Amino acid sequence: MNNNNLYKGFEVELFTGSQNNHVGVSDDIEKTFSNFVKEPDNRNVEYITNPEKDYKVSYKNLLEPRISLRKWLNKRDLTIIPSSTLCFKHNNQFQRSDKNNVYHQFIQENYGISIATSSVHINLGIDNLDKLFAAIRLVRCEASLYLSISASSPFLNNKLTTNHSQRWIQFPKTPNKVPFFYNHNDYIKWIEENIKNGNMYNIRHFWSSIRPNGPQRPHVLDRLELRICDYISDIELLLAITALLELRVIYLFENLKTLDPLNTSNFSMDQLTKICDQNEIKAAQMSLDAKLTHWRDGKKMICREWIKNVLADLSLTAEKLNMTHLLKPIYKVLEEGNQSMKWIKQYKEGLSIEDIMKFTAQNMIQSEEESI
Repeated sequence: MNNNNLYKGFEVELFTGSQNNHVGVSDDIEKTFSNFVKEPDNRNVEYITNPEKDYKVSYKNLLEPRISLRKWLNKRDLTIIPSSTLCFKHNNQFQRSDKNNVYHQFIQENYGISIATSSVHINLGIDNLDKLFAAIRLVRCEASLYLSISASSPFLNNKLTTNHSQRWIQFPKTPNKVPFFYNHNDYIKWIEENIKNGNMYNIRHFWSSIRPNGPQRPHVLDRLELRICDYISDIELLLAITALLELRVIYLFENLKTLDPLNTSNFSMDQLTKICDQNEIKAAQMSLDAKLTHWRDGKKMICREWIKNVLADLSLTAEKLNMTHLLKPIYKVLEEGNQSMKWIKQYKEGLSIEDIMKFTAQNMIQSEEESI
């Protein structure tokens, strides 16, 4: 790995269950595994990887907890469900994982089952604050592209929805209007105001497509956190999306004057907020086929073509950093469709949601076994 590479860490949320039912065992998982933690709804569990520059090490760090969890689940006739939403038939009752957690109680009372989703949060280490907020501005403008590649939630409650990412449609983005931040002080002021006026319960209660992260938010920040991606069962695809994100940020740092939306967009930051929010919804609905609005000039673009253009822009940087091979799974998605598109096709051909999840879970197991 080149020294110019950034540190990368992942927060991976999973659903557990049987072949046709979501079964909540996160409390037992947390007690058994030191690297897993509960989510507010008991059917969710999360593991977090250490930050690494090397993609081979990241692959191992993403794979090993999943293999350990799967062995434990197998003894209980349970599995990892690869959907980002509660795809099987279920009631709408929230299943609290920790009845003594006041924050979880707040979430249950205010959001209920809408937060019962799974995803992957990708963190990139950036310790220069000016560069960090420039990266947040650009990646927010293009967050819809990452969602479109990762979309894996067309089902809800044993039905086909009208969306490719039902997760991002239903998830309660909070606060409902997030501005573009000009700098660190602007961000601190906005956070403190929103906590004070009750728009946010605490510093963690900032649920948007992307946010600054660090050991002492909002004052000490050292990374960008992309939160928009659906759960990605294919680790090679997850690392491809991460490579695309990392290359885009490195390319930005080499071209700050011409690529930071603050300098180069024809729109005001308020206008960009609306454009990006609309793009995210369109991407959640149609993913790669969505017609999006470009942040630079307002040109309408099919998402798939926009991604191809970004890949072309990054080709020399990828070659320079010996990362071209990492991007191959994205080209495959552009050609064959993302996970949601494949699932929708299978469903319309007559497969049940239970069968679709069963076959996908079997593919996950096969890839795990081949990687050992």
